[in-house]
Amino acid sequence: MSSHPLPPPKVVELLKSNNISRVKLFDADPLVLQALSASNIFVTVGIPNSMLKTFNSSRKAAESWVHDNVTRYFSHGGAGVRIEYVAVGDEPFLQSYGEQFHPFVIGAAMNIQAALAKANLAGEVKVVVPCSFDTFMSESGLPSKGHFRTDLNRTMIELLTFLRKHHSPFFVTISPFISFQQNKNISLDFALFKENARPHNDSRRTYKNSFDLSHDTLVAALSKIGFPDMDIVVARIGWPTDGAANATSSVAETFMKGLVDHLRSKTGTPLRPRNPPIETFIFSLLDEDQRSIASGNFERHWGVFTFDGQAKYQLNFGQGSKHLVNAQFVEYLSPKWCVVNNNKDLSNATARVSEACSVADCTALAPGGSCSNISWPGNISYAFNSYYQQHDQRADSCDFGGLGLITIVDPSVDDCRFIVELRTSHSVHNAYLVRWITFLTPYVFSCLLVFTLL
Repeated sequence: MSSHPLPPPKVVELLKSNNISRVKLFDADPLVLQALSASNIFVTVGIPNSMLKTFNSSRKAAESWVHDNVTRYFSHGGAGVRIEYVAVGDEPFLQSYGEQFHPFVIGAAMNIQAALAKANLAGEVKVVVPCSFDTFMSESGLPSKGHFRTDLNRTMIELLTFLRKHHSPFFVTISPFISFQQNKNISLDFALFKENARPHNDSRRTYKNSFDLSHDTLVAALSKIGFPDMDIVVARIGWPTDGAANATSSVAETFMKGLVDHLRSKTGTPLRPRNPPIETFIFSLLDEDQRSIASGNFERHWGVFTFDGQAKYQLNFGQGSKHLVNAQFVEYLSPKWCVVNNNKDLSNATARVSEACSVADCTALAPGGSCSNISWPGNISYAFNSYYQQHDQRADSCDFGGLGLITIVDPSVDDCRFIVELRTSHSVHNAYLVRWITFLTPYVFSCLLVFTLL
């Protein structure tokens, strides 16, 4: 969900140079799947929520989708794509969606499963349904009191019965960042795996971090409806780096190092000692400047890498390298920026900023953001440049009623980066509007760590 996505072949290069052996996609874009062919990277392809109703009602539609997006690319040890999961829906049970997708999820999953069986792929490709962090809860904050949302009980029993029948794991999001934002009892140190964090006690069990607390709340919820041994895959976990307080690269680095160390230790959690999630997907690989910010400005800044594939911090994923490798030979537009002309009457500048930010990405200007402290009229220049870059540096996109001025002097200030966009054509834009999740398989530990690409 990016206005100028890094081209899929360049993303595959980035994955391979960082020894990332698994990737989760939110859809099944043909150009992306082509780029992944012969890469030896295991792939999860996704089905958007908008398609669930059709697949629920039509097995033929499900068979057609499987043929076009799985069978066509599937590798039987050859040069194709190593598809291992089909993810039915993108967190279709998210509470903010209401019940608009609930009636279609199970039927869609069953029809996709039948389509895979018809294509003789059911033994190699598993069907899963990614579930949001708010599908389960504990009003008391105690993991032992965990349960699924009451409106989901019947659906979750049907889903888990389906998954168990086909030996598929339960895909779920765990979000320590949002838990920290929403729960006053969760301290930042507790979310960041800090040793000095105040522990949370649940009977005789002691919780030292937010990850274990959320994980075991889910384990208790699974047990309550009869699935105590269900395998868990953390389908999405991460920490944003901009757009909110405590959303910075340094805090994200602390969180990610804590997460990786915890998973590599194989200690598991109090309810599942020495039994950590079988896989963990890191959300996400790249920032997305078109992602919805309905739940917060931070939503566009989950990437471990910036939109152009540059590492925001250094991290050892246990992949044989202690440092992340940046994308190489990235093609940018010309080194020029759009700024405000200080010699003009700026009394109407605020209205122009609102117009720019209604289309462009101004989330770094939000309170706590990396550009929230630049002085006036620097914030006006930031908004103007964001709009200008998004529109491929067209001269008329730096007009703003005569208030804009094109410059070749980089106006970036400290941590506030005035970007120059990637060089991509509009035809490529439409084809590459794709969200990635990458999956890192550490060679040094069996609980597989996944990395989300956007």
